[in-house]
Amino acid sequence: MNITELAALAGVSKAAVSRYFNNGYLSEDKRAAIAAAVEKTGYQPSEQARNLRTQKTRQIGIVIPRLSSESTARVVDGISLTLADKGYRLLLANTANDPAKEVEYLDTFRHSGVDGVLFMASVFTPEHESVLKNMHLPVVIIAQRHEGYNCVYHDDFGAAHAVAARLIQRGSRHPIYIGVTARDYAAGYARHEGYLAALKEAGIAPRAEDMFLAQFSMKSGYEQAKAILQSGRRPDGIFCATDAIAVGAMQACREAGLTVGRDVLVTGIGDSAMGRVTAVPLTSAHLHYKTSGQEAAQLMLKLLKRQGSGTRCIQLGYEVVERESTKMGLESETV
Repeated sequence: MNITELAALAGVSKAAVSRYFNNGYLSEDKRAAIAAAVEKTGYQPSEQARNLRTQKTRQIGIVIPRLSSESTARVVDGISLTLADKGYRLLLANTANDPAKEVEYLDTFRHSGVDGVLFMASVFTPEHESVLKNMHLPVVIIAQRHEGYNCVYHDDFGAAHAVAARLIQRGSRHPIYIGVTARDYAAGYARHEGYLAALKEAGIAPRAEDMFLAQFSMKSGYEQAKAILQSGRRPDGIFCATDAIAVGAMQACREAGLTVGRDVLVTGIGDSAMGRVTAVPLTSAHLHYKTSGQEAAQLMLKLLKRQGSGTRCIQLGYEVVERESTKMGLESETV
């Protein structure tokens, strides 16, 4: 006998049976019908199901986009520092940037007896919406803002606007943009809009032929920049939506005989360790990834204690960290 069979016998929904065993609200007729079915069958919920509803597993599921990402590691570090002291175990699910796997792991955690889920989101599809609506346990979304859910996210628009403005300030009048898919609202859409806003303020008309998309990797940034340069174009600035893309783009520039920071200015977002130790250190926007993990974990603890009502969205700031990839400005500016 399982909960589905018991619900059918009682003529009610599975949700009604769950509320019955967790002392939730039920009409008297439904409560009586379920009680009769329980007495007839001797049904008792499994310990795993009971733990899921009473929050006794002391386990938190974390859905992450990729293990190899420094930003992901910083977020998880922040989560671990906050939850470990509270006696929680972390269960990591790596999706390899596959939205279908995000949905799969969310659904797995929904049935696996974790107390809550921290979801480092990339995109939101109808499948995401469906599984999130049926989670029935605390969920905190990290790195994206999604209406109706608890979120901790970055000011991606502001960071991109500030970095692009610095690129222009240092002399770039014909920059190109290497971004990521707009399906990723934060890294794709918001950063693209911030970049365009900076161009508009500087009186630079954006052109479709100056906009390119890459994957979230150094290799993809390198390949995209190399193709641009091999086409005969010589941009005076390259705005990249991530540090990984920017590091790849700088390598392509060096191979093309361009001196980064003098012939072409390059910027990224994320302030990664890799960007700080390249041959020409990268100008970037520092995003508080570790803090986002800590804030998300603290919010989860409040949800587990049922503190407060409604949903909370926490936006974190940024700092522009200027290094040699833009600091000196274009050679023509200093002549």
